[in-house]
Amino acid sequence: MPQLIIIIIYFLAMLAIGVASRKKAGQADDFFVAGRKGSSLFIVGSLLATIIGGSATVGMAGLGFQRGLTGAWWLLAGSAGLICLGLFFARKVRQFALYTLPELIEKQYDRRVAFASSVLIVIAWIGVIAAQIIAAGKIMSILGIGTPTLWMVIFSLVFIAYTVLGGQYSVIRTDFFQSVIIFGGIFTGLGLLLSRLGGWEGLQSTLPADMFAFPVSSEFGGADLTAMLLVVGLTYVVGPDMYSRIFCARDDATARASTLWTAALVIPVAFAVTLIGMGAAVLFPEIAPEQALPMVISEVFSPLLGGIVLAALLCAVMSSADTTLLSASTILTVDIIGGFRSSPDRKNILPRSRWLIILLGIISLVVALLLKGIISALLFAYTVYTCGVILPVIAGFFKGRLKVTATGALAALIGGGAAGIASKLVSVKYLDLGALALSAVLLFLVSFIDNRIKRRRF
Repeated sequence: MPQLIIIIIYFLAMLAIGVASRKKAGQADDFFVAGRKGSSLFIVGSLLATIIGGSATVGMAGLGFQRGLTGAWWLLAGSAGLICLGLFFARKVRQFALYTLPELIEKQYDRRVAFASSVLIVIAWIGVIAAQIIAAGKIMSILGIGTPTLWMVIFSLVFIAYTVLGGQYSVIRTDFFQSVIIFGGIFTGLGLLLSRLGGWEGLQSTLPADMFAFPVSSEFGGADLTAMLLVVGLTYVVGPDMYSRIFCARDDATARASTLWTAALVIPVAFAVTLIGMGAAVLFPEIAPEQALPMVISEVFSPLLGGIVLAALLCAVMSSADTTLLSASTILTVDIIGGFRSSPDRKNILPRSRWLIILLGIISLVVALLLKGIISALLFAYTVYTCGVILPVIAGFFKGRLKVTATGALAALIGGGAAGIASKLVSVKYLDLGALALSAVLLFLVSFIDNRIKRRRF
């Protein structure tokens, strides 16, 4: 009962923030980019809360349960991507002062490439939102009240509601407080779990040595690490959610510093969640991997502490879900629907965006009810996105030097994205790396041919 009361209070608090933010999100800049006034404190908090979602809690604890310390690479790959973003691209992204990643792509190339990237991102991000909804159902199932399906529906209604009400203004503020709760819950939980196991020595003495191998192991080799760094890490270098936070920063220096601080803070979280999964493998070896974290909360913590940690996990999942939903709906509003209009329709952009948030939220819930695994759902979405969008955007920052063209970028986006989908449908190992390589070949080969044709014309 204490756990349920804490969860109800948390849900009500999130809705209250959304209602309070509604009046302050009356303009497009406030709704989509929080007025571009975000300090480093709020941007770091929002990035952390966004990154540490269902995959970084329930999903990554499951990886730790299965293969040990190498499970931390799911988030460590993201940290590597953030370092690259902070060092080389964050300032450039903020200086564009846009709303969405496809708007930036249009600046780099043309409307065709921006439109194609918008469609690919929205499709992929529905899968990411669905993964967060699945994680919420698994977490809430430990209450023993209702079914995971029921909690998935309730969770969806709450995060859709406060996203619709306050937009980015409310998301940025809830994310900051959620990140504080996330950190406290994860490290408190790890401390209690290790004390029950007899500390680090107790954990080492009860698990196979290969579970502590790092950076690679018998279950996770060099090729797996390369694939993780590319498929997952690159989504942090060029990601709609990352860029939506950078657009909210008050200046380019804040954007750069916030990104690098976030990269540093993600590292201890990666190992902490993985170790919780490893501890669950000792205490509950018969459970399914993605039940590791919920089982630890249910069986190891007191009801009061379990409720607080449960709220922390819901913070993690909800902050990722609301950010991803807002990113997808903004792209759908500004870049897809707006792309069919000859001039910007600023008068109706907010009402339209709010209706699209509801629509995408419902579609994501339906997808979540059809899917099962968190990591598998995210890997599918990330592969489609990475193989199609990443390389054209990175090359676009150095367009003149690399001599890439809009036609080449469009070929890379469509060909790479289609190959990424195929690589997951046929389930051939490392085929996703082939899809990424195909994207690179198409980008430079088609650009080369396009440049030759243009030179002959003129």
